[in-house]
Amino acid sequence: MAVTNPAGFWKRLLASLLDAIVVGIPISVIGYLITGSMETNWFTTLANLLYALIVPAVWYGYTVGKRMIGIRIAKVNGGKVGIGTMFLRSFVGGIVYFITFGIGLIISAIMVAAREDKRSIHDFIAGTYVTTEKPPV
Repeated sequence: MAVTNPAGFWKRLLASLLDAIVVGIPISVIGYLITGSMETNWFTTLANLLYALIVPAVWYGYTVGKRMIGIRIAKVNGGKVGIGTMFLRSFVGGIVYFITFGIGLIISAIMVAAREDKRSIHDFIAGTYVTTEKPPV
């Protein structure tokens, strides 16, 4: 299966910003109430990781922000996005960005802006892409 109707840089960025506002802020507030600290803590780290792994796996590749924009994560091979896929995409991709001191993230942004298939480094790691197509029924 091929990459079809890939979502571009601005839609992906807006979806990420919406996730940060709609999901990230409430998680931070709850984390503060639980731990008494506005710094990143065990609760916010765990909640954000679980959100990134579970929500797209059970909601056809959507996150709240992606759903609001009308884009979703899909497998290049047409398979279902699962927890393992999301682990590769989020956690392993995050490690790559961390060990490259953010340079990998900048390269990924350029890839999404410039490549025809709009795939970034974490998409290649997980065999995914972001599309504007609705999930199959």
